[in-house]
This record gives sequence, C-alpha cells and structure tokens, in this order.
Amino acid sequence: MSEKEYLYSEIFDSIQGEGTYTGVHSLWLRFFLCNLQCNGFGQLDPKDPSTYDLPFKSFDISNISKVEDLPVWDKGCDSSYSWAKKYKHLMSQGTPAVLAKRIMDAGKNDTNPNGFFKHPISGQKSDMCFTGGEPLLLPSQEASIAILRYFEDVSNIPRSVTYETNGTINLTFDFVKFWKFKTDYELFFSISPKLFSVTGEKRGDAIIPEVISQYYKLSNRGHLKFVLGTHNNHWEEMEEVLQILRKYGINYPVYIMPVGAREEDQKDIAGEVAEMALNRGYNVSARMHVYLFGNAIGT
Repeated sequence: MSEKEYLYSEIFDSIQGEGTYTGVHSLWLRFFLCNLQCNGFGQLDPKDPSTYDLPFKSFDISNISKVEDLPVWDKGCDSSYSWAKKYKHLMSQGTPAVLAKRIMDAGKNDTNPNGFFKHPISGQKSDMCFTGGEPLLLPSQEASIAILRYFEDVSNIPRSVTYETNGTINLTFDFVKFWKFKTDYELFFSISPKLFSVTGEKRGDAIIPEVISQYYKLSNRGHLKFVLGTHNNHWEEMEEVLQILRKYGINYPVYIMPVGAREEDQKDIAGEVAEMALNRGYNVSARMHVYLFGNAIGT
C-alpha cells in the first residue's frame, strides 16, 4: 500500500510577519482546504453577502500554471486560492517525508546548504509554521505530526512550531498525544477568530470557545489575533468575543491587525487601528511581510 499523500498550496522560506514572533525566520507549509471562507473581508458591508465582490471567483486562470503567479486580491480571503476548488489543480501533494524534504529544500541557500533549522552561521534556530487554508483540519493535523517526526528522525529540530488557525477544529487524540509531553521545542497557537462584522462568518460557525480552550490547555504559548477596521461594531464584537473566551480561561495575549491584504489597503487605516488598539490596551501587529514583500504569494 502506498503512503498517504497530502495536498498543499505552498512551501516557502520567509519571516513570520504577524504577532508575537514578527520578524523571526520561518519555514512554511500552507495546507489546502479550509472550513471557513471569510468572503466578507474588504467588502463594503461584510454582513450582507448579496453585496460581495469576489475577484477570486471571476479571475481568469487559463494562463496560470502555478500558485505563485496568482495576484493578491483586495476583497475576500487573501488566501482563497488555498481552499477554493477552482484552484485545486494548481496544488501540489506529497507524503510527509516528501513534504519534510521540500520544506528543508526551501530553507537551503549558499550559507545554509542543508536547509537546517539551526543556521550554521548565526547558530539561531528558525521556526516551522503550518498555515492554510486551515492547518488543523484532521488530515493536516495528521500530516504535520508525521512531518515533525521526520525532522526529529534526521535531528533537524525547529525552535518553535506555529499553527495559524481559525480556532474552530477539535484536536485529535494523536495530536494531543504527540504534543502533550514535548519539551524539546515549543507548540505555539496563532489563533485568528473570525468576526461576523469583519468576515461575514456567522458566530456559531466561527467562534467556538470550547475548541480554543483545548488549545490553551495543551499549550499556553500562543496569541489571539483579531483583524479589525475602524468601525465601532468591529471593536464591540471583538471585545464581546474576547469576554466569552476569557470566561473559558483562555488567557492568550491579544494582537490587533488592520484589515486589508495589500500594503495599499492597509496604509489608509493602519495608524488609526493601531491607535485604537493602544488606547484600549491591546498589542498591535502590522503585517511585516506585506510591507517588505507586498504580500506576494510565497512570502
């Protein structure tokens, strides 16, 4: 029987652009598929789907042969290519061992010819980041554990492993078992709850405190990351959701990011959103990769 293969949209070498570990060198695997769509991002009225403009649906892909040739859209989810069936033919796949080797290949350069997480010059360790799509869908949980076991087998251990998740997927028994007594590297949850007023995702589908509580009990290393604009209803909903999460004992620190997938979209409101966050006592996160690389796919 052949070994199971897993779909993914990207493997790349970059920095962490958001939140706690902003600027930290990281290797990335972006899994394919997500349980949410977040089509309300960037829309005039995120709460009214009848008004949505969704460029990813109308984009002509007849001359597109690889994911990196796609643009970054200003409306809807900025990684819609990583879950929309229209783009499935652009995805790649591989067994966990193959994916692990491709991740190491992405980290190779003239000064790090083996693609090790511990750089031979600086001596610093890089992070591993699983993103999506949704990296905690059950097949992705399975794949990520197998990939990390491969890294362990070849003595190439990251400093920390981040899962960039929407916080709605239950953890499997095998996932919890793998991480429960892990001490040689960190498990970090970057949780971005999707607000109805910003994304159009209904509260019951997008905010599941019982699930996020599972994450917190497994690892208190993480953060909550809310994407907000300057509208009062964004902030009111965020603080309502935050109160609910706090009642479940979820005490991750909070980072606020301005809505907008592209640099030009963020410039208009980033300063005002940051000031609103600081006035309320929250941390601020820009998208550093957007300012450095224009949020080009593969960065």
